[in-house]
Amino acid sequence: MLNTTTKLEKIVVFSGAGISAASGLPTFRDNDGLWQKYDVYQLATPEGFAANPSLVHQFYQSRRLAAAKAQPNAAHLAIAALEQHYKVVVITQNVDNLHERAGSTDVIHLHGKLNEMRMLAKPDAIFDVGDTEFSQGSHAPDGSIWQPEKWRPNIVWFGEAVPNLMLASEHISAASKVLVVGSSLQVEPAASLLLSAKASAEKHLIDKQPGQAAKANKLSQGFNVQQGDAAMLVPKLVGQWLEAKS
Repeated sequence: MLNTTTKLEKIVVFSGAGISAASGLPTFRDNDGLWQKYDVYQLATPEGFAANPSLVHQFYQSRRLAAAKAQPNAAHLAIAALEQHYKVVVITQNVDNLHERAGSTDVIHLHGKLNEMRMLAKPDAIFDVGDTEFSQGSHAPDGSIWQPEKWRPNIVWFGEAVPNLMLASEHISAASKVLVVGSSLQVEPAASLLLSAKASAEKHLIDKQPGQAAKANKLSQGFNVQQGDAAMLVPKLVGQWLEAKS
């Protein structure tokens, strides 16, 4: 259950790949997105992993190393700054850790984390591998010899259950302000979480292509939609919210 002892006004930020685009990390569904270049069924399903674990590890290792080199942008930093005066919960579809590196302290990852690896034989054995590279003959996270078929990225693949949905829904329903940034709201069941936002909440959507979210028809009434770059628009909105508290 949620901790209801805090008296700070709650803001929930729901973020997608668009917020990390300004940090140099590719999105998924844009014209030049990852799923335009790669077969999702080969790289992001349990069946694809079973068929070729080495290929899947190669793909996620390249993404993990790229994410490790990327730096939080102005949108990540602005969201972290909100914690000066608000209770802030970040619910993210992203698998990078840019929110945490920017300073956000309460981040719920719906789809897992790139910097983590877990054992297939012991799913609860999760290791933070950072920017470590794994190849034939190298050591696995537990010190054994690397065997790609015995490990998997700690990522929620298509067809798998999404953890923390109930917790995320509770946070959204309790928020007085909701900011959706960089998400097309086309991935279920995460996208439908926004339907939990209460009618009285102040709600904003910031995205380069907000029409995608509108077409997905997942937004409850009352969202203020802004089209543009998250790294430019999020700091402006955050500045208004912080100024209101000063």
